Amino acid sequence: MTEITEVPSPFCGIGTDDLTIHIDGVSLKVTANGCAINSPAFEQPITDTAPKINGQSVSLTAAVDKAAELLRNTQQPLIGGCATDVNGMRALLALADKSGAVVDNINFTAARRNLLALQDSGWMNTTLAELKNRCDVLLVIGTDLEGFAPRFYERYLWNDASMFLENTGRREIIYLGKAPSGDASTSPSGKKAAVFPCADTDLPDVIAVLSALIRKQPLQAQSVAGIAVSDLQVIADKLIAAQYSVVCWGAAALAYDHAELTVQAICGIVKDINMQDTRCSGFPLGGREGDQTANKVCGWTTGYPARVNFARGYPEYDPFLFDSQAMLNNDEADALVWVQAFNISSKPPETDLPTIVIGRSGMTFDKEPNVFIPVGTPGIDHPGHAYRLDNVVAIRLKKLRDSGLPSTAEVLHAIEQAL
Repeated sequence: MTEITEVPSPFCGIGTDDLTIHIDGVSLKVTANGCAINSPAFEQPITDTAPKINGQSVSLTAAVDKAAELLRNTQQPLIGGCATDVNGMRALLALADKSGAVVDNINFTAARRNLLALQDSGWMNTTLAELKNRCDVLLVIGTDLEGFAPRFYERYLWNDASMFLENTGRREIIYLGKAPSGDASTSPSGKKAAVFPCADTDLPDVIAVLSALIRKQPLQAQSVAGIAVSDLQVIADKLIAAQYSVVCWGAAALAYDHAELTVQAICGIVKDINMQDTRCSGFPLGGREGDQTANKVCGWTTGYPARVNFARGYPEYDPFLFDSQAMLNNDEADALVWVQAFNISSKPPETDLPTIVIGRSGMTFDKEPNVFIPVGTPGIDHPGHAYRLDNVVAIRLKKLRDSGLPSTAEVLHAIEQAL
């Protein structure tokens, strides 16, 4: 058995890099600093290594040739999932360019809510390091932060040392909308987060009232969505009085129509607070299953974050028109390539189109794809790089074992060469 310490994770999105993992052959066990997200992801066993064509085991060469054959005469192939590392995403875009495919990140519908707000009016966001060293008031809007990242508070709020705070245990945590699912938000001294619950669909009204209070606009209402306006005034006063407040939200949790307007209003609150004698920053959540990595690589390669179509011979961006699920529903694609190197439960959408799955070993299907090529997971089976949720750090992922599985980049490059 081998033990490796200070292992970084590509799964949780927050840059956890202190895991200890025991390795016994190809079996992994997280023995220190695991969580409900990372431990199952690292410990997922390898159950198959052989590529398959229509459910029958074949050689890697045969599977690659078959995948190329399926793509060769297509008019509008679709590459979805995009759950891989930097090199995997580079190879994916090269294949899309050669085959004239649409590229759509698995989490882009949620990310679009942020991007539309960013493109329309901009935002002022912070990093994990700034949050760890400066934040004294954290407002969490409409999301279960510890459910998203179980070790977020341990690593970035209740840390023992901070560059600009004498006592991190005195940080104040406020939830608006969803309540925390556990007690991670409770400070080491036992101080619990203040929670002001409301339904997700009521958040636009609640945020609008909070925005008006921060801008000191008069209001006639006494309550909104069951929350007293006086309580929202307390929240506004705390944000204004803080030395460095942070407003956090998760776009994926804002699953209602025109949620981008709520994101825009949140970003407006951050700007309005900075117009007063204090500092405030936003903090959008993300980074799961390589979505930040996919958007980054697609951005520096094409100029666009995702939902890019290469059919015209150059990248064409439309965040609505090139929605992969909508294209499948409307019979606008003629082949599907699904790339998912992290999560065996994240399967391709149901379709009768020729389907190629390049996925983590262990995937099972209700309907066998035409081609399934199991690949190694970045940070386990091969080294790589992945961006954490604040977009400023590319985590260097380690190789932990020799599984014999090819990387996503190797498989996609081989298919591109075979076209």
